[in-house]
Amino acid sequence: MDRHVVFTPSGLDGVVQDGITVLEAARQLGADVDSVCGGRGICGRCQITPSIGVFAKWGITVTPESLSGLAETETNYRAKRALVPGNRLGCAARICGDVVIDVPAISQVHKQIVRKDLDLEPITVDPSFGLFYLTVPEAQLGDSVSAADALADAVAVQHKRKAPRVARRALNSLHSAMAKAEGEVTVAVRHTQDGDQIVAAWPGYVDAAYGIAVDVGSTTVAGHLCELKSGEIVGSYGLMNPQIRFGEDLMSRVSYVMMNPGGEVELTNAIRGALNEMISNLVKNAGIEVGRVLEITIVGNPIMHHIVLGIDPTPLGMAPFVLATSESVSGWATELDLNLPNANYYVGPCIAGHVGADTAAAILAEGPHRSKEMQLLVDIGTNAEIVLGNTVHQFAASSPTGPAFEGAQISAGQRATAGAIEHVRIDRKTLEPRVKVIGSELWSNEIGFAESLGDTTVTGICGSGIIEVIGEMYLSGIIDEDGVVQGGLASKSPRIVGDERTFSYLFYENGETKLYVTQNDVRAIQLAKAALRAGIDLLVEHAGSPVVHDIRLAGAFGAHIDPVYAMVLGLVPDCPVAGVRAVGNAAGAGAVQSLLSRKLRYEMEDVVRKVTKIETATEPRFQQLFVEAMAFPHKTAETPNLAKVIDLPVRSAKNSDGSTRSGRRRRPASGVAE
Repeated sequence: MDRHVVFTPSGLDGVVQDGITVLEAARQLGADVDSVCGGRGICGRCQITPSIGVFAKWGITVTPESLSGLAETETNYRAKRALVPGNRLGCAARICGDVVIDVPAISQVHKQIVRKDLDLEPITVDPSFGLFYLTVPEAQLGDSVSAADALADAVAVQHKRKAPRVARRALNSLHSAMAKAEGEVTVAVRHTQDGDQIVAAWPGYVDAAYGIAVDVGSTTVAGHLCELKSGEIVGSYGLMNPQIRFGEDLMSRVSYVMMNPGGEVELTNAIRGALNEMISNLVKNAGIEVGRVLEITIVGNPIMHHIVLGIDPTPLGMAPFVLATSESVSGWATELDLNLPNANYYVGPCIAGHVGADTAAAILAEGPHRSKEMQLLVDIGTNAEIVLGNTVHQFAASSPTGPAFEGAQISAGQRATAGAIEHVRIDRKTLEPRVKVIGSELWSNEIGFAESLGDTTVTGICGSGIIEVIGEMYLSGIIDEDGVVQGGLASKSPRIVGDERTFSYLFYENGETKLYVTQNDVRAIQLAKAALRAGIDLLVEHAGSPVVHDIRLAGAFGAHIDPVYAMVLGLVPDCPVAGVRAVGNAAGAGAVQSLLSRKLRYEMEDVVRKVTKIETATEPRFQQLFVEAMAFPHKTAETPNLAKVIDLPVRSAKNSDGSTRSGRRRRPASGVAE
């Protein structure tokens, strides 16, 4: 007798033979029900929730007798492994009537998950690897079947799949697992477009495997350890890129290679050493064996991409900036000297000579190619990657902003650590500053500020603080739109200090500690922001001068920028302030997505081939756009949206003696929200 079966929430339904298990019915109809053990009642992954009642939508009535009674395996599992109340094991419950079966999230192979810490959108987990528990008869004298053949056949028979190939490098682990297994083995199978492949094996039952997603930045390296079935991020770890000792910016590192024979090997060894340190800490902190890590996905800018792979990066340091390959690259992790004996590595695709796999991953995470409206995605670091696009077309460029935004080249600059100033406000009348420091919630003019710092001392100003202090200096009239520190204000405030032929602003002092913004500091920020803005404006022109109301700031630096101050400096075009938002480490989010989902990995590889790369170095308009972007907020572009939320100085006018005078445009409300 045939039975009508409906699976929710997928809505799949069909007719199956009376008496088969729910798991078998799911396989026949293509429903999403997980099972690692192959239906032996061991893993508990196939838990289902039967629904009872009348279901008019499908025209069926379900009673408690529509499924068989509790089987012995279910009774045992409920006692030992805490079967969720009301649930049944799909491998044990048999269909005796028309049924409606709900598949809870814990039993779905392709689970919907949300990553708040990485600003990930909901994704469907579909990793490149699966675990299969097998029962294999012990070999007898005279048997001609090898361990590899026995396991491949067991996967095919016990899990009703095509027999997988066996990776040559996995033979040792297969043989060893078979010898210790006493007939029970778990194998890891890699799913590829060319078919399945067994890559590792363990004796007994193993129910979890892991992957690592890494964003190799020029300044920092960030990794995330993920469980491949659930998609959960088990742990994260970050460290400084040790290549900094060869140069703060990428071109300095390329120059090091050019000038030092064997320099590329030094750079490669340094980053691989950092990756191994990260791997060691991730698995140690999670309390897992390193052999359970089956894949590591790596994204980074083109130079990092090449150096990790052991490719000479020097062609990327000179025109025409030719990549060794723009395609994704994969292989065994041990080929990259990574301490991952069972893992495959996947390095994402690049877009062009200065737009790399990190940008490809950021595109995947933020989805300008999925947006009907124009989206501007800016990843600000020592090199700024810019993407502008929608569903119709996407453009990308890279601008050499340098390390100024991260504190380098700034007299009081430092990285974002305890003791660094991250927020600054300047009184418009007295020019007196107040600051907030990483590690304290109080402003420096509030009672208890010094005590709140504890043993921490104020040592400098980090990137977000630099943006704010320059912005506040402009809004307060300490610098004009051309970035010139107004020495005439020295008579008004002792914080305007002569510095040979220029002037500086003293924005923090405590005893012997005095922190200044010098004229050279302002110039460094101007050069960096002009390079970034000119690249953005260039893409806007190529896209047909669209109005952009969706601006996303990515990267560790972009995540901490106040959108208002980003617009005050002119880092991004004028738009409603609510349209500018930080999205965190978009490249890292994309790396995690490409680790957990084959579909998204293929999407990333497809979309980067369609991106139009704009080379700023050869664009005739870039220099003009750069000059116009040197001014605060911009020499020619209007800022009506910004003017609605903050008082902006009017353009300076020249007096007869050559000095400048300035006023202030007003708005209904005043000040910046704190």
